[in-house]
Amino acid sequence: VNLEIPGVIGPTVTLIENKVLISAVFENVVIDVGLRYSIPKYPNSYLEISPDFQTGGTVMAVEVALEDILKGQGKLEDPKKLPGGRPLPGVLGGQLPAVAFSIEKFHNMTFYLGNEVFGFFAPIENLGLRGSIITARFYIKETRAGNLSLVGQDENGEHGGFLLLLSMAGKVKNELVKINQKYN
Repeated sequence: VNLEIPGVIGPTVTLIENKVLISAVFENVVIDVGLRYSIPKYPNSYLEISPDFQTGGTVMAVEVALEDILKGQGKLEDPKKLPGGRPLPGVLGGQLPAVAFSIEKFHNMTFYLGNEVFGFFAPIENLGLRGSIITARFYIKETRAGNLSLVGQDENGEHGGFLLLLSMAGKVKNELVKINQKYN
């Protein structure tokens, strides 16, 4: 069972052909118009937000091409911590190479790509947990795929959200490489 995030349905992770789709519904974030954004430095990947028909909230979908992840591991970006400067939970050294950007309603969205980890931080206002971070194992079906962290607001009442870090090592990476080769 994965950790539940108040006001969020998901995140869920699905492998579709040679892409990883991470989606979540933010029940308390309301937008009137959806948009698709290219993820900086990930040429075949995107982030899409749109109104959610069922909850009245917002759907966020991140589709990352395996080739972007696998190619990006050789040329790592500058290491970053969580937005606001706190160390990444569950990561030795507390930081990973990352690309950070903001879009309306989701400021300080950050994508992390290390040699053995891929993930992203999605901001959530009013999550609570001020000053606390709760981290639990994250599963895709019955397979442990990484960690999911609820990140409470910092001492300034900012930078709360969730952090999903997925393993890119060992069996998981070998399987992703095979899938990517199959579709390229």
